[in-house]
Amino acid sequence: MALGKGYEGQNCSLARALELVGERWTLLVVRDAFYGVRRYGAFLSHLDIPRAVLADRLNTLVDAGILQRHRYQESPPRDEYLLTERGTELWSVIYPLMRWGERHFATGEPLRTFRHATCGTELDPAGRCPACGQADVPPGDVESRPGPGIPAQPRQDPVSVALRQRPHRLLQPLL
Repeated sequence: MALGKGYEGQNCSLARALELVGERWTLLVVRDAFYGVRRYGAFLSHLDIPRAVLADRLNTLVDAGILQRHRYQESPPRDEYLLTERGTELWSVIYPLMRWGERHFATGEPLRTFRHATCGTELDPAGRCPACGQADVPPGDVESRPGPGIPAQPRQDPVSVALRQRPHRLLQPLL
């Protein structure tokens, strides 16, 4: 029996959420938006995603209210993409999923660490600050730092280079 293409017949909030964010590239686009990637070309080079797929994912995320499109240049027209409040809520899903992936599938140390910007303490796997006791540290208060797992031959796209160079507060422009 062939699998259906959607979850329309299911009265399930998880199924409806998966309709939006369950596609392979979507959470990677959202993750990069948390890192501060805002422009089409930066998403494209960092993710190695086909252009048509990226355009479709960005449009879907804008239509769903996860990202907002902001025109930064009129001629030729160029837009950047910023997380909305609805989009920033996904941090509580993406961060633990990244940590889970590191525990179960990583081949070495993490490429980056995440710290509470206020006190500098590394977040626990659930996104809490063990030093301050703050639960669910919001992404704007999280700093990404280069981790010990940078490979000997690291990627050279502008986003990867910027993420390796210095600590960076999430949601702030990276490039």
